[in-house]
Amino acid sequence: MPNKADLEAALKDAMRARDDQRKNTIRMVLSAVKFNEIEKGSPLDENGITAVFQKEIKSRREALADAQKANRPELVADAQAEIAILESFLPKALSAEELESLAKQAIAEVGASSQREMGAVMKVLMPRLHGKATGDQASQAVRKLLQ
Repeated sequence: MPNKADLEAALKDAMRARDDQRKNTIRMVLSAVKFNEIEKGSPLDENGITAVFQKEIKSRREALADAQKANRPELVADAQAEIAILESFLPKALSAEELESLAKQAIAEVGASSQREMGAVMKVLMPRLHGKATGDQASQAVRKLLQ
């Protein structure tokens, strides 16, 4: 999981390598982390930093979709490069089978049998994911199992 020291070290490495794309992307994430720390009033832990990464990746994916609609290949390439850089800091994503297995465990713990209990299942499941899957992916897996 990423932490602030790792990000700052990666920024220095990117500056030494004169990798502008990586440098700008890491600076943007550090800026978002600092903004969230100021908003929260305390330093972010690794889970908070991971949440910032996921939010930034989500915004890049939205930008990627918009660039594709607008037929702008240079913006598509930039967004894809930024997503790859951001994902390199996150832990390996769970496969669909692993996510489904974790969702089944959470459902069994809660004793859920209908979609009305989805909130309770998600409350148990989300802390176990630790940035390895998005909330959307988790909710889709749980919804599929509770149908």
